[in-house]
Amino acid sequence: MDRFVGMAVFAKVVESASFAAAARHFAMSPAMVSKHVRTLEERLGVRLLNRTTRHVSATEVGQNYYERCLRILGELEDAERAAGDLQAAPRGLLRVTTSVSFGAHQLAPAIADYLIAYPDVSVDLSLHDNYVDLLEERIDLAIRLGQLSDSSLIAKKLYAVEMILCASPAYLAAHGTPQKPRDLVKHNCLIYTYAAPRAWAFTDQKNGKEEVVRISGRLMANSGDPLLALALKDTGILLGPDYLVANDLSAGRLVRLLPDYKTQETPVYAVYPHSHYLSAKTRTFIDFLAARFAHLPAIKQNGRDGAKAMHVPPDLRTVTDEMRHPSAPSN
Repeated sequence: MDRFVGMAVFAKVVESASFAAAARHFAMSPAMVSKHVRTLEERLGVRLLNRTTRHVSATEVGQNYYERCLRILGELEDAERAAGDLQAAPRGLLRVTTSVSFGAHQLAPAIADYLIAYPDVSVDLSLHDNYVDLLEERIDLAIRLGQLSDSSLIAKKLYAVEMILCASPAYLAAHGTPQKPRDLVKHNCLIYTYAAPRAWAFTDQKNGKEEVVRISGRLMANSGDPLLALALKDTGILLGPDYLVANDLSAGRLVRLLPDYKTQETPVYAVYPHSHYLSAKTRTFIDFLAARFAHLPAIKQNGRDGAKAMHVPPDLRTVTDEMRHPSAPSN
């Protein structure tokens, strides 16, 4: 007899505490249900069920085997759904989570274009700057910034965010412009509370030497947007992600600092639980983001005074069209 069928029948007997109920569920006779269970017990050499005329219950070994059967059967079901999804069109609800600033500035516009490309998918976006348990919250996909500490997740790197050191012209006029990373110890730095330790690293692009500066400041926040607002109010120096500060740099409301030093980049990952198969909606969304982020504009420095130019990205409709109608691979 098929081993997986036997496991499924045994699991249903334990779940319903009844041979008859399992027989009705699988549209087979009670005698056939008994035969499946007996075959399992003979193969394993153990008794899985306690049987009386009125009651059926799992033995201690049977309970342990039942729990393992559920996991195996769940994996089998996931594998079959995943195989079907490889040919199926993306559809259904996709639950996504990321940080507040990244979600507002980067992910929400990307979702809008994705929904145009895939009209049968809907998205539930949840924004949190603290850790979210994907399994507990039943999240399909998380977009996470920084180094990942949870090894139970499957991760795909999408791109890296450049961190930009900047301040308002009025703040610099009042407090001076730092010329070296060590000058930052004299300044009020705007601190992201989830970053630890409170140190900023810089690499001299001329000689490759790294310098780590312990920073301090009177203003802290657990999200990037309020830190940006504080910087624009002339209160301190901000080390912020490129997507957060680009517009204000372009408009001259912020000035880029220490152009001869490179800051650490922050990797951006798409992550999902090991126990989840990659559905068509999840797979296409990850691919869509990877293609989109590959075309993001880069902030380039023109001299030491903080002015810069922005590369103009290709029309995002082109990216959307490519995702809907991918071209044939070249030889």
